[in-house]
Amino acid sequence: MVQITVVGSISMDLVVTADRRPQAGETILGHSFKTVPGGKGANQAVAAARLGAKVNMVGCVGDDAYGTALIENLRQNHVSVQYVEPVTHCSSGTAHITLAEGDNSIIFVKGANDFVTPDYVKKAKEAFEGSSIVLIQQEIPYETVEYVAKLCEKNQIPLLLNPAPARKISPAILEKTAYLTPNEHECNVLFNGIGRSEALKRHPNRLIITEGKNGARFYDGREEIVVPSFPVETVDTTGAGDTFNAAFAVAVAEGKEIKEALLFANRAASLSVTKFGAQGGMPTREEVDGRKR
Repeated sequence: MVQITVVGSISMDLVVTADRRPQAGETILGHSFKTVPGGKGANQAVAAARLGAKVNMVGCVGDDAYGTALIENLRQNHVSVQYVEPVTHCSSGTAHITLAEGDNSIIFVKGANDFVTPDYVKKAKEAFEGSSIVLIQQEIPYETVEYVAKLCEKNQIPLLLNPAPARKISPAILEKTAYLTPNEHECNVLFNGIGRSEALKRHPNRLIITEGKNGARFYDGREEIVVPSFPVETVDTTGAGDTFNAAFAVAVAEGKEIKEALLFANRAASLSVTKFGAQGGMPTREEVDGRKR
């Protein structure tokens, strides 16, 4: 069993389904409303645990009912919450999600996730010991991303940076990152003015661009390779990217080559969109290994 440490956000998803998104100033009727555990960090932790990894979660929740529920949800999914702490006088993070027209749009309110600071991570250093890989995202302060990148470099632990939400990242941090997994929009933000193919060539076997139903793309030092996705009937795309990142991390930690790891990640992500909820659709290892092309 590989060990993975996830540093990132923990939040409650408030999900509305509707036929379409309202225009500015418009009120429309929705079909349903649900609260489901989420946050890119927690999502990736749960996905990795379901795929068979031993997972440490490093993050913060609010001192509220959502926070209590979020910690319990991680426990139930066999994620270690030793390094998850409620923040007094602060609400838990929330993601306000609209599902319409076969896709999602999200407004994220960070809340307690803003307290996942470098000082907080320093107190959780033991979470990194014995880890085969570390996952981090960008729903926490940028200073923390910088600190974790330096910590991983110092301790020779591969770092997978999922640069979502999109924001600029310093070249120094990019160089400390073993794997960078932007989607097409995030890639444009990171490498503004540089074409996709050129960006891939500058970061061989490290930059992986995810393209949804079109699969994932990387440059192996000789050629650009597209690893195809698996066609399925989509119910909810929320959490698909998090499932992909977690599955890729698990596969790499187990020693798989990049192309094989991406096939595994695409299989997991394809299964995740066939059910409702960011974490609700995340598959088990048995489900992913049993799926054939």
